[in-house]
Amino acid sequence: MIFAVSLICTIFILLILIFLLEYRSRNRQALARRMRYYAGDMDVQEKPKARKTLAERFRELLRNGGKLLSNIRHARGLDFKMQQAGIPLLGTEFLILLGISMAITFMVGSFVSSRLHVGVLAALGAAMAEWAYVLFRIDRREAAFTNQLGDCLMMVANAMRAGFSFLQAMDLISKEMEPPMSDEFKHVMRDINLGASVERALDDMDKRVNSPDFSLVVTAVLIQQQVGGDLAHILDTISETIQDRIRMRREVRTLTAQGRMSGWVLAALPVVTGLLISSISPGYMDPLFNDRWGHIAIGIAIVMELVGFFVIQRIVNIDV
Repeated sequence: MIFAVSLICTIFILLILIFLLEYRSRNRQALARRMRYYAGDMDVQEKPKARKTLAERFRELLRNGGKLLSNIRHARGLDFKMQQAGIPLLGTEFLILLGISMAITFMVGSFVSSRLHVGVLAALGAAMAEWAYVLFRIDRREAAFTNQLGDCLMMVANAMRAGFSFLQAMDLISKEMEPPMSDEFKHVMRDINLGASVERALDDMDKRVNSPDFSLVVTAVLIQQQVGGDLAHILDTISETIQDRIRMRREVRTLTAQGRMSGWVLAALPVVTGLLISSISPGYMDPLFNDRWGHIAIGIAIVMELVGFFVIQRIVNIDV
């Protein structure tokens, strides 16, 4: 009975949310049509509109829902995280997507297991998995940016020797290099075209990429603009330094590969061993799951596993 009531309430809330977002979207579209009419843009009205796909309609619902939640206190922090991860969503849109996925996971988990607490755990697991994916995207994007930085500085230095200004060289990077480097410099050029200073645009980019190597580049560029000097030569020197640091990081990562693999093997070994024993002798591990002392032993084992894994990761994580 409780499961049925919770399922009906969840579906009802989702339907109300979709109806409100659709209603707000229609009002905005009607307002946009009236503005185009008074602006004299008759061609836009007369063109037959292509039917929106399901993905486009869902994206529009997310966008309108994000506007409804735009006053959330930590929305700007989430927006910044989405920019760091390279995900084309606002923080409020991500929250709506997170809520929808948690609701769906809760309904599926509760329906399959017929237990509410299983649905709650499944919903929390889905939320943690999505946030872990965002953090993974941020780490991967930062690593890719750092690996491209040496070639980027070399291209900027060669462009300035060929007679390009610094702004023209940045525009060249935004067009010629691969993401994420090109995306970040497109963002910088867009900020400058909208009126931001070069110092402000580079400082914002430095915060987004979160790279100590790029912080060194920004500092060198700002000092050169204040006191003068050969910026191309400075960038060449910084590029060589960054390439040496990247090479050293790779060597350290190669030397610590065995330690990192040992941590993962030790973390997975108890789980794999338990699954093998359960498949060979199904009743052998029943005391661990049916007895109170077995529950305590499992809790202690999990804590010790986590502690050992993080200690190993801290030992092999060497900053260069």
